[in-house]
Formats: sequence, structure tokens, C-alpha cells
Amino acid sequence: MSSQPSTVDYLLEQLASAGAVSARKMFGEYGVYCDGKIVALVCDDQFFLKPTPEGRAFLGQAVDEQPAYSGAKPSFRIAGERWDDAEWMAELVRVTTAALPMPKPKVKKKR
Repeated sequence: MSSQPSTVDYLLEQLASAGAVSARKMFGEYGVYCDGKIVALVCDDQFFLKPTPEGRAFLGQAVDEQPAYSGAKPSFRIAGERWDDAEWMAELVRVTTAALPMPKPKVKKKR
């Protein structure tokens, strides 16, 4: 089962104040980016945030770790009932984004 585009659109609305947020379709699901860094996946209409120590501290005792898909490393699964709190969601993504390194620039192959 893949995620509905309306779910991704709603999450992007909720995360708008976190920074430059966007989503890209990946293998039938979606990757969520903030300020050029991939910070989360949306799989089966669930939101999976990349785990960081800073994100764990922000979440406190409410950490629910699960893999986004079979064979994936565990991520922080953010329950759907938290999504309506746009300020909380945006701060969580801001904290996570700040903790993640910038992606390495892609090397262009010579032809």
C-alpha cells in the first residue's frame, strides 16, 4: 500500500514553518526534505523521521521507533494524532534538520 498524495500535502502544510520543505516520490512512497536534507519518509500514510539524539531529546518519553519499510533501519514514527500540531511538528523537523549533515555533493560522471 502506498501513501496518498493528500497525506503528503497535509504534512508539508504542517511543516511549512520548519524551513524549505518539499517531498519527492521515491519507490512508490515519499521522501521529505527540509533545507536540502532528507529528514523523513512517508510510507503507508505514516510519518517516519530520521533518528537523531536531538530529535530523541525533543520527543522525550514518546519515542516510537519502527522501520519505515521492511529492511529499513528504525526511524521515529510520529503518530497521526500529533500531525495536527503544526508548531510542534515544525519544531521537531527543525531540530532534526539542524542535527543532520548536509548531503555530499554528487560527482558528475565524465562521458
